[in-house]
This record gives sequence, structure tokens and C-alpha cells, in this order.
Amino acid sequence: MNHRTEQPYIMWFADITIGDIPIVGGKNASLGEMVRELTSKGVKVPDGFAVTAEAYRHFIREARIDERIRATLFDLDTQDTANLSERGHAVRQAILSATLPQDLQDQIAEAYRRLQGNTNVPLDVAVRSSATAEDLPDASFAGQQETYLNVQGITALLETCKRCFASLFTDRAISYRVDKGFDHFKIALSIGVQRMVRSDLACSGVMFTIDTESGFRDAVLISSAYGLGENVVQGSVTPDEFIVFKPTLKTGHRPILQKVVGSKEFALVYDVGGGKMVKNVPVPPADRARLSLTDDEVLELARWGCIVEDHYSAKRGQPAPMDLEWAKDGRTGELFIVQARPETVQSQKNPDVLESYQLGQRGKVLITGRSVGEKVATGRVRVIKSAQFIGQFQEGEVLVTDKTDPDWQPIMKKAAAIITNRGGRTCHAAIVSRELGVPAIVGTDHGTNALKDGQLVTVSCAEGDTGFVYEGELPFEVKRTSLKTLGHPRTKVMMNLANPEEAFALSFIPNEGVGLARMEFIVTTYIKIHPLALVNFEQLEDLAAKAEIERLTTGYTDKPQFFVDKLAQGVAMLAAAFYPKDVILRLSDFKTNEYANLIGGKAYEPVEENPMLGFRGASRYYHPRYQAGFALECRAAKKVRDEMGLTNLKLMIPFCRTVEEGRRVQAEMAKHGLRRGENDLELYVMCEIPSNVILADEFADIFDGFSIGSNDLTQLILGVDRDSDIVAPIFDERNAAVKKMIAQVIATCRARGRKIGICGQAPSDYPEFAQFLVEQGINSISLNPDTVLKTTLAILEKESS
Repeated sequence: MNHRTEQPYIMWFADITIGDIPIVGGKNASLGEMVRELTSKGVKVPDGFAVTAEAYRHFIREARIDERIRATLFDLDTQDTANLSERGHAVRQAILSATLPQDLQDQIAEAYRRLQGNTNVPLDVAVRSSATAEDLPDASFAGQQETYLNVQGITALLETCKRCFASLFTDRAISYRVDKGFDHFKIALSIGVQRMVRSDLACSGVMFTIDTESGFRDAVLISSAYGLGENVVQGSVTPDEFIVFKPTLKTGHRPILQKVVGSKEFALVYDVGGGKMVKNVPVPPADRARLSLTDDEVLELARWGCIVEDHYSAKRGQPAPMDLEWAKDGRTGELFIVQARPETVQSQKNPDVLESYQLGQRGKVLITGRSVGEKVATGRVRVIKSAQFIGQFQEGEVLVTDKTDPDWQPIMKKAAAIITNRGGRTCHAAIVSRELGVPAIVGTDHGTNALKDGQLVTVSCAEGDTGFVYEGELPFEVKRTSLKTLGHPRTKVMMNLANPEEAFALSFIPNEGVGLARMEFIVTTYIKIHPLALVNFEQLEDLAAKAEIERLTTGYTDKPQFFVDKLAQGVAMLAAAFYPKDVILRLSDFKTNEYANLIGGKAYEPVEENPMLGFRGASRYYHPRYQAGFALECRAAKKVRDEMGLTNLKLMIPFCRTVEEGRRVQAEMAKHGLRRGENDLELYVMCEIPSNVILADEFADIFDGFSIGSNDLTQLILGVDRDSDIVAPIFDERNAAVKKMIAQVIATCRARGRKIGICGQAPSDYPEFAQFLVEQGINSISLNPDTVLKTTLAILEKESS
């Protein structure tokens, strides 16, 4: 609490601390705190000053409009949007028509001249509203008051300050305060006047030091687009997105887990002669197709985000995830933090309750985009293309629009779900929908055209980063599980995972890591191209495949590097989500027919009568037909472990038929810098062929652990093709022969001191099979995520009996 007895009208950032929120509001208090405490740690913040809340009160008193405001807002019903609009307009006009007191004008002008320095050239400043009940840990007040950019000269600054004061009573601000229980007259407005960062010549955006969808705390999420930052904040464009992993960033590594190119259709720039302060201009196609930040810039911003978060966490005595805005100056190339506030949604969730939404079935997909939140909702579509039509919106409908801004907030809280054409996961629609607990899908591109008024739809944000809008009303269920009472079994319970988009959210399920990370999903979903088609791109004769590869690898002159980067990013998301627990990556186990289906793949794959028993797994890795492709897998794994610092990543060899084959694969890996034992690298072998069981003692000489693949092991023990419908009834992992072989290999591994787990389907399908494995003394059981809690209870029951 600040104890100044006489509050000034002007305070410089260097004299402000976070304790000055009652005097300068949340935004300015945070800017001052960073200028005072964090610039010495390398964080760059543009200098400036605050026009204090006392200056606002002085203005309102001197102009004698406080009682007019009180009378205008008396008995207001914010649910009546027309009445809200009428009264809000009346209050703002009362403020705009008044004159700032002369002493206040003089002090603002003097501070501006001091900020300008010894030059006659008018200084460009950003003028930001900063309310005294703003940026609190449990209420963001996101976008409630106005920000004005490219303000130049004293006359323009004074008029803009008055407009900022009026913005304390925008319709959305009035509605938000009523909904949150804040008294209009116990809140005042301060103004931040800050040197403009010329991001109109470069780029800018938003940064969160927490994953905004799952609440995963070890990630920094950065959004970036060309020009001034309002386009990102308001969702006017779909920005680039980057995810950085905090723990290994702090140890000097370069853990950029994900890079997604946004469409970045427009750039908000200064309008020099058009009579407006700023304008949107189209971005050239070549610039839209490339990332707006370099890796070094992404890492620098992420480091600053960690410094800011660590500082506020120390001050509050508890974790303090942050929501920051940043800008790059196109004249100097420098990066700056221009705002910092507490994150107010994920940080407030109860970590002891696991809530999950699950669709009962999927339907016809009408449109997709970036998911916000992890919920599912149904409702009838209401397409609203302009704010002037928001009065048409009815409670419980699905709001579909181009983008939202703070003026839409009164109807957003009535929506079952929100869908926008534009925007990323840090835009206004995303931030507000999270705070309201409403599922949203942003960046759909053409949702307003694809969806029609009155159409019944299901909006699913429960399937990872991609959000789906399905036709009709689909069944779904909500599961809430208390984690406080769940015991901790001696047998490690791990997970089988494939989709990197789901990893952060799934990491909250009680687990001991990932027993099987499937590479194939990443290749088919994010890469889509046969690795040898990239290695031999120039010689590729399939012109259609060549054109598609060119499209998918835009920006890559080194085509094989595309495979390495995309695979590394997908794997790194899995490894980071569960860090420092083990994440065991199974190297590629496509069959030849599956490889052939990748773009350009038919030229490199033989046609086999029985691909299940053919050229797959370990046999490919050292063979001249695939060596160059396997080299890319190795490079990706090395990048994750060495460059990103995720040494919890272990590697597993599938379908290794002989001990000699295991040695040949390891020799091939060593050529690419992956040597067992170096940098704590552990190598596992899939135990899925009878030879792996029979020669387990010999395999134990060259591998650190085994993972039982019960699907393949069962089919090879029983001689049953698991893809055949005719003999499918015979396929059963609970068969006595299968269980005997499993018991045998567990016993051998225990005798040799080698880790052994299981990643096959059986313990996910049959809790009694999991109990059998516990009886045999298996080290770990890796399960499908949706069966972890159920099977954990079965394991606990067996261990206690």
C-alpha cells in the first residue's frame, strides 16, 4: 500500500512500483516496476510517465461531472444492450465536452517536453489507459479502456488524455465492472504516456508465460504479426505462434518447441497523410509465408518473459504467470516489453480437480480453427458480421463473426461458444472466452460464410490445438476427477501418446511419463512427405508430388531440414510436457504400404505381399534403401536432446528381429551422434517378436530396457494376422501362451537389472491384464490416456492385496 499523503498528477515510470496501483493503475504500476527492477537484468521497457488517478479525480471534480455520471448510471441493467449503449454514450460525451484543468494541462505538457528531450521534432508516444482496479490476479479487465498509438505533439496528447478518461465508461467497461462487482466510483483512471516503439516498421505481439489452453506452466507462448500490436490483441489477423520451454531455456538451451506460420494478412502502420492515426495495409505474400521473428528473437523474448514472471512470483510468494505485450522497433531492430499484467484464467484453476470433455462420437466437420479452452458446447449459429447487429444475439447461441473487440463483450458472455474468422490464441476473443469459460475457435478463415444462421452445431475444443465445428448436436460427457484421493502405485503408470497438441493437457493426468511416443502420427499429420522424397527432391520425377512438397516446405531451400525441424518440434512437445520424466520415443514403424502413402513415397517403397512381416522397423534403419531417411530421424532426436536440452527423451527400436540387427542399428545411430550412454542417452527395444523373449538375455547386453508390444507379440505367438477379420476372434493377449512369454521376459529383465514395461493395448482394454503384469513384477505400464485413472485404481487394488 502506498502511503503518500499528497498524490501528484505526474509520476515517471522510474519512480513507480507495483505498490502504486491505487495511484497509477495496474498497467502503469507494472511498467514502473519493470523499469525500476528489471532493466538491469536486460529487459528493455520504453521510458515514459503516468498521469495519475488523482489527475483524473481532479478533472472530474473541476468539471463538475461526477454527479452527472452517477445519475446517468443509476439503476442501469447491463443485460439491456440498447440502454447500456445509450447511457454509456451520455457519460462519455459529458467527459469529452469538458475542459482539462489548466494546471493539469501544464504538467502533462512539461512531462511530454522532458520525455522528448533536446529536439524540436515532436515525439511519437503511445497513450495507454490504466485503471486502478485493473490487471488483478483474478480479473484482467482486458481491453476495457482505450489505447492510442502514434500520438504526436502536446495538443494531440491533451485531447487523447481526455479520450482515455472517457474510455473508463465504454459500454464494455461498464458492463464488465457490473458483472465483476466493482463500484464505478471506486475506480479511477490513470494514463501511461510512453515512447512509441516503431513496430509499424517491424512486428509486435503478445506473450504468455503459461500455456493459455491447458494451464501448463513450463511454456512461454508468443504471438507475432507485422506492424503495431493492436491487430494481434484484437484478433484482426492470425499471427505466427511460438512455444518455448522454460526449464531448459534457463539452462542455456534453445527449446523452441513449436513454430506455426500465421496468415498475417494485414499490418497496422502509421497513416502519415490520411487524417487517421493508423491504418491497415496488406502484407506481401512472401512476408505472410515466412515467420515474423527469428529464433534468436523468440528466445530473447521468452527469456524476458521468464525474468518478469520470476520477479513477480518472488514478490507475491507464489507462481505468477504473466500476460505481456512486446514490440520490435523497425529502425533499430530492438525488442521491448510494453505491457505486463497477471494471467487471470489458468492461474486461478483448481489443480486438484481434473476436468475433461469427451465427445461420444464425431460427425461431419463443417470448419476448423485454433481451439481456445478444452470444452465442448452445442447451440444454434448466429452470424453477426458487424457490431451494429449485436442486439440480434440471443443467449445460448453460437456467436460466429469475423473478429471481436471489447465492444462485443456484453453478448460474448451469453454465448454457448464463439467462432471467429481471424485471430490467434492471444487475441481478444480468445482471452475473453477463456475468462468467461466459453469454448472458442479462432482463425477459421471463413466461418462466417461456412456457417448459417439457425444451424445446429457442436463446437469441440477438446481434441488438441485444432478446434472442430461439427454438424448437428453430438453427445458428449464431462468428467471431473478429484486427484487428492488418488493413491500412488509402486508400478509406474505411464501413457501412450501420439498427438503433440494434446500433450500439455494430458500431462495433468497422474503419470510417470510416456512409455510410448508414436513418431508416425507426427510424420503423417505435420510432415506428410516421405523422407527420401525430401532427400532426393531434385531428382523426383513425380511432378505432382514435387509441387505439393514445394508448397508444404515453403521457406526451406534445404528440404531434408523441413523433416528434421517438424519432427523435432512434434517430439519436443511430447518430451517437454512430461519433463523431467522419461518420454520413450519409438522410432518409425511404418509398414511399406503406409510409407508409400506419404507424398512422394511410392517411388521408394517395394510392394510386399505381407507388409506386417516385411521391410519394417529396425531392418529399414541400416538398409541402403532407407539409411538416408533414418538419418533424418536421428538428426531430429539429437536436436531435441542436445539443442533443446530435453534429455528425458529416450529412444526405442521397434521390430528388432535379431541381436545383431540391434547392434547394426546402434552403429547407424552413432554415425549421427546418438551413442548409448552419451549425455544420458538410453536405448530401449520393443519386445514384440518371440526372438526378443527367447534371447532376452542377449538383448539385455545391448539395450537399457524393454517395452512389450503386446499387439505384435500376440499375433506372432498365436500366428494370427491382427488385420484379418476372419481370424480376429482368436487374437487375445490374455491367451495362456502370450501370458507365459510375457512372464518369462519380465523375469529375465528383473534378473539382469533391466527396465521392462508394456506399451501394448492389452492393459488399457483389460484391467485384469494390468493386474497380471503387476503380479509378474513389471516396472511400468503405459496406457492410453483415457484409461489411466481406471487402470491406476486396478493396480492399486492389486498392489494392496
